[in-house]
Amino acid sequence: MAMSPLLTIATVLSGISILLLAVLTAVWIRNYRTFESTLTLGLIAFGVTLLVENLLAIFFFFSTEMLYAGTPVVQQAILGLRALQVVAIGFLTYVTLK
Repeated sequence: MAMSPLLTIATVLSGISILLLAVLTAVWIRNYRTFESTLTLGLIAFGVTLLVENLLAIFFFFSTEMLYAGTPVVQQAILGLRALQVVAIGFLTYVTLK
């Protein structure tokens, strides 16, 4: 069964989140090596956790589409949540790199 357009967009948004989180986590690792702060360890854990969550989301989008294929409302909700996550991570990336 082919992936619906909404799930395709959600997958792309998860991919963008992964790229942004990889950048953030790399910055936070560099900062930890410099400052050795427990705050940066918490940020690293946050970044890694969200990286794993997005990788699992992409895995499930491709491998078990039937979980999301039931109704268009569920697909729209997933797309909305992925979009909000990308916006939030985008803001975090912007302020972190400033």
